Amino acid sequence: MNELLTFGILSFTSFFTLINPLGVMPVFMTMTKDIDQPHRTRTAKKASLVAFFTIIAFAFSGQLLFQFFGISVDSFRIVGGVIFFLMGMDMLQARLGRVKINDSEIKTYVNDISVTPLAIPMICGPGAITNSIVMMEDAGSPEKKVILIGAIFLVMFLTYLILYSSSRIIEFLGETGNNVMMRLMGLIVMVIAVEFFFSGFKPIVLDILAQAQAMR
Repeated sequence: MNELLTFGILSFTSFFTLINPLGVMPVFMTMTKDIDQPHRTRTAKKASLVAFFTIIAFAFSGQLLFQFFGISVDSFRIVGGVIFFLMGMDMLQARLGRVKINDSEIKTYVNDISVTPLAIPMICGPGAITNSIVMMEDAGSPEKKVILIGAIFLVMFLTYLILYSSSRIIEFLGETGNNVMMRLMGLIVMVIAVEFFFSGFKPIVLDILAQAQAMR
């Protein structure tokens, strides 16, 4: 029983930390500030659901997919770092909040941003995907697998609640406060992007150097 409880706490805390819904919230706020509450709620719900099913899919088949396509987690980290950096640069220049959407384009816009970049890679990023694959390997029993899925669901539900409540924060901050937070979070996102990029780039370079030295 203690082992299952420990595994459950580890699963929840690791996914909550890696997904970091509080860090996703400013991006969600700035990208949805020009749409109404029902569409904002729909965006949060769809992004959370897409991220949940993506993480579950990688948990059960991640290693097989990576092996089949010859993809490494390090490569995924590099791509995620580039996407994060470009997004952070837009946030730093307060460009994301200035997107104006026509009524006829709202449905398409909601569908677009709820999948990318909100669900992937903001919520379901390289860290969460990697963690799901590793934790699923560690879950040797059916009970642990159920606990892992439950922990992922709980984190996704909390993520949805945080994104859902962000509209009140938008009203509280106003235009100026939202721009200040967007610039500040843009800087943080760019720092995270650099960490992501080099955490994937370094092992690849070391592997290339090791192979070159072995060929001598």
